[in-house]
Amino acid sequence: MATAAETPEITSLGSQHMVLNMGPQHPATHGVLRLVVEIDGEIIVKVRPEIGYLHTGIEKTCEAKFYQQVIPMTDRINYLDPLSNNLCYCLAVEKLLGLDIPERAQWIRVLLTELSRLNSHLIWLGTHAMDIGALTVFLYTFREREEILRLFEAVAGQRMMTSYFRIGGLSMEPPLDYFDRVQAFIKTFPEKIDEYSNLLTGNPIFINRLKGVGYLSPEDAIALGVTGPPLRASGVDIDLRRDMPYSGYDKFNFDVPISHGCDTWARYEVRLIEMRESTKIIQQALDGMPGGPVKADAPKIVLPDREKMKTQMEALIHHFKIVTEGFAVPAGEVYQGMECGHGQMGYYVVSDGTAKPYRVHMRYPSFATLQALETMCKGRLIADLVAVIGSIDIVLGEIDR
Repeated sequence: MATAAETPEITSLGSQHMVLNMGPQHPATHGVLRLVVEIDGEIIVKVRPEIGYLHTGIEKTCEAKFYQQVIPMTDRINYLDPLSNNLCYCLAVEKLLGLDIPERAQWIRVLLTELSRLNSHLIWLGTHAMDIGALTVFLYTFREREEILRLFEAVAGQRMMTSYFRIGGLSMEPPLDYFDRVQAFIKTFPEKIDEYSNLLTGNPIFINRLKGVGYLSPEDAIALGVTGPPLRASGVDIDLRRDMPYSGYDKFNFDVPISHGCDTWARYEVRLIEMRESTKIIQQALDGMPGGPVKADAPKIVLPDREKMKTQMEALIHHFKIVTEGFAVPAGEVYQGMECGHGQMGYYVVSDGTAKPYRVHMRYPSFATLQALETMCKGRLIADLVAVIGSIDIVLGEIDR
């Protein structure tokens, strides 16, 4: 039997907090994000995001590129919703140029950005469910995402970094059977959303992991700059597609899903309904697709068709000069905002009258939404942190740039 002198001393930690390092290589942070988490037992006291591991200097690089050369760089920032990035930048430059975009090009842009939204939401749903432990849903959502990537590849020759939009319209007319392929996809897609819902919405484990977790009040959401589905899940009815229409969105009828749950479950519900609404928008675009050109009538800005280059010397000269020298944009500054899958993005472009932008600043939703992480997690269990991170759907390319 041990004597009192031999008994190990038990030291009480008292109110001392423990600091944990989560990331930057952690599957649940959805990228190279480091979280410094301070906990009291299993209760979260503080969460401090440490960013910068994916910094690429894209904004500065834009200043050394012709305006048309910036487009392929934009879709590498949010690599899950590339066409929305292309569109927002193109709209900003088109404002400076005063270009009139053909209606057909606008409608195709709407169709493709809504497909891009579906692509983004499918990745979110699959990975978010997998973080919680529902592995089957990940396989289902990536099945449909593969079909969308094939549709992107058909128009742009690229599955992920889909640089299809151009300043002044589109790079080219879609393939002859393209709209039939899109129609075949969205015809069955609502049934796929039903499958996801049947697997998750009534699942008691999934419900218990999400409901009441990650509360974010409308006041805090607005104060912290949160936008998109997380903001609408906190009961704030804002959607730039409806409130500040661009690229012809004023011609489409759709509902903006709102929830007053303000928690992780509400963010799940809002995105699920958004996928159904995007399907409706795509169907309207297919049903009412106008004819006409897909490029603006601006020969010194928009590349001519290849057939014209073969027969018209003037078209060949314009092509050569645009590619080698770019095109001058009138001096001025402009801001263009739009609604992407993760929230509101915006491009602030400053022109000094040359063929290269003087400044390109990008406002991306993930950077602002990440600020709200501590507000949503403070006082919750450490096990809830993974569910909350998944619910805000961040992309590290947007945060670091």
